[in-house]
Amino acid sequence: MKSKQMKLQTILNRLQKLHPKEIDLSLDRVKNLCKKLGDPQKKLKYISVVGTNGKYSTIQVVRSILKTANIDCNIYTSPHIQKINERFIFNDEEISDDNLSKLLIEVENVNNGEQITYFEILTAAYFYHASKFKDKINIIESGLFHRFDATNIIDTNLSSIVTSIGLDHLDWLPKNEKNIEKIVYEKTSSLLNSSIVVSKQSSDETLNLIKKTINNNQSKKIIYKDDFNYSLSENGFIYYEDEYGGLKLPKPNLLGNFQIDNCATAIATVRNLQLGVKDENIKEGITRIKSIARLQEIKSGKLKNICKDNRLYLDGSHNPLGAKALNEYLNTLDCKKHLILGMMSNKDHEEYLSKFNNISSITTIDIPNQPNAIKGIDLKKKLNKYTNVSYKKSIEEALISVNPEKDDLIMITGSLYLAGELLNLN
Repeated sequence: MKSKQMKLQTILNRLQKLHPKEIDLSLDRVKNLCKKLGDPQKKLKYISVVGTNGKYSTIQVVRSILKTANIDCNIYTSPHIQKINERFIFNDEEISDDNLSKLLIEVENVNNGEQITYFEILTAAYFYHASKFKDKINIIESGLFHRFDATNIIDTNLSSIVTSIGLDHLDWLPKNEKNIEKIVYEKTSSLLNSSIVVSKQSSDETLNLIKKTINNNQSKKIIYKDDFNYSLSENGFIYYEDEYGGLKLPKPNLLGNFQIDNCATAIATVRNLQLGVKDENIKEGITRIKSIARLQEIKSGKLKNICKDNRLYLDGSHNPLGAKALNEYLNTLDCKKHLILGMMSNKDHEEYLSKFNNISSITTIDIPNQPNAIKGIDLKKKLNKYTNVSYKKSIEEALISVNPEKDDLIMITGSLYLAGELLNLN
């Protein structure tokens, strides 16, 4: 097993050296490679998912509902949390180390040393392998800004999902365009002509910008509040409604009311696709969602043992919009909360933390194995206006130092990369 993982890692290391930059916004290289591979992306059925937050959760809800209706999907997401295989789901199965190695070597040989970014060659490999499962629906998560994302080389799709949009990846935008208008434009101006499902947004301003940008797109538009809606009842049920009628639903097995927004968006998409999914499939599907590092409670393992009886949570949120949603959830809990925080260098650290209130302690840490992460000690200095901030080198040291009282909660957050390291550690 170890040797297969090492072989795969050796291939991945080679692929990372094919371009001097991690990201180089252009579609030419991935189009050229796909052409050499026979343009596999042209022969497939797609649901495209764009946005800032909620993409992964929405995809997992769609996947779970379709699986319950015996419709297995291919799925392409990024980044991965624990291992790269997570990005490649074919016929509802994660690709094995062996098959991924074979696939990447084949695509690498066809690429023949041409300059191409790591994400671009992985995307081409996904399309190439997905073409062997032609009858399956491909759920594709678009990274960064969509318009120049390597996934944006498909010609037709079944539907585009627009999840919550907010400020993130600002370092990739020109100085005078680091704003929500530019991000909405990049994410939604080149959506294909099919149907567009727009999730609940954090503000009317963002929603109106999306409506304006997609105004000339000929797609059927299905917009939260205008075309689908939900309400929560006191006894825990969700009442969902759209043009196809109302549904009384159990609460999904995801924490946080913001996740119900993602569920509603997924349900609106599935119902509009008219794939023969029954109401029962939706009801069962939302109770079987598999989600990691999104408001996930760690109930056992090495790190949980350090916390003893205190609740330990993990959330990969890493931008202000994600912090706001996480804080809203934390404010529903009547206990003291302790944050352990590790972040990447290119994030808006002060703005992220400003979204939290009623936090008893903040401990900054280094994210292991991530050269692009901000050092925990530097993060602490940036947050020095908070009186309750301390720094510890490792996750274990941070957990020991928190010293929580009975019923206190510990939340580890700030980065999906940190989430992956934590889960591997645990």
